Amino acid sequence: MFDLKDKVFVLSGATGTLGSALTQSLVEAGVTLVLLGRNQRLLNAMVQKYPNHADALSVYAVDVLDREALEATAQKITGRFQRLDGLINAVGGNLPGATISDENDLFDMAMSDFDTVVDLNLKGTVLPSLIFGKYMAKSGTGAIVNYSSMAVDQVLTRVVGYSAAKAAVENFTRWMAVEMATKFGDGIRVNAVAPGFFVAKQNRKLLLNTDDSLTPRGEKIIRKTPMGRFGKPEELNGAVQFLLSESASFITGTVLVVDGGFSAYSGV
Repeated sequence: MFDLKDKVFVLSGATGTLGSALTQSLVEAGVTLVLLGRNQRLLNAMVQKYPNHADALSVYAVDVLDREALEATAQKITGRFQRLDGLINAVGGNLPGATISDENDLFDMAMSDFDTVVDLNLKGTVLPSLIFGKYMAKSGTGAIVNYSSMAVDQVLTRVVGYSAAKAAVENFTRWMAVEMATKFGDGIRVNAVAPGFFVAKQNRKLLLNTDDSLTPRGEKIIRKTPMGRFGKPEELNGAVQFLLSESASFITGTVLVVDGGFSAYSGV
């Protein structure tokens, strides 16, 4: 039901914690995977992790915020493989200036950092979706999976720029899902996953102390997570693969939550 063998997918944000775990899962599923990123060295290192699957992995160094470069890259990819079955927009991140610390308030926020965070998370999803989505529109088939966040439906302190961007990503996901289905047919689907709290490079210091004990913020999150733990990166892979597969053929405009119950629990 969830067979993805020989399908061609493009993945941005592949060198991050969640992206790396998804790369391994998709490679093992027999996918022909194209990785996008800004750092050629990190992309090459990803390929070297899978010597037995070298033919199934390709990398292209490109900034997903550079429309002209991204369009040229998309043309190369589609010209090479003559098909495109899906796009996963896993790129994202945050900056200190768009985060409100305990010592500061909203009025101290650096707007330049806010703009950068919104561009990375929102435009970094919108631009690839538009550029690669055009090829899907021509073929009448394809699946796009975006990455949302727990910061959308509930206010998480500190992460104001990231929250605003991810809320917009969810809105865009639904909007594009409707646009693609009504104008280009029922073979094109656009959905998102909303990860709960997974320990990654960017948030490790916020969640864990140097001895791996919980920080005060980490403790708050675990108290509100009924499963009582952080997620493991590989626990997100099944949800993404489901949305990419034909098993989700009648699902579009949906956000699939993978959070250990965090969003369901009021904390009381």
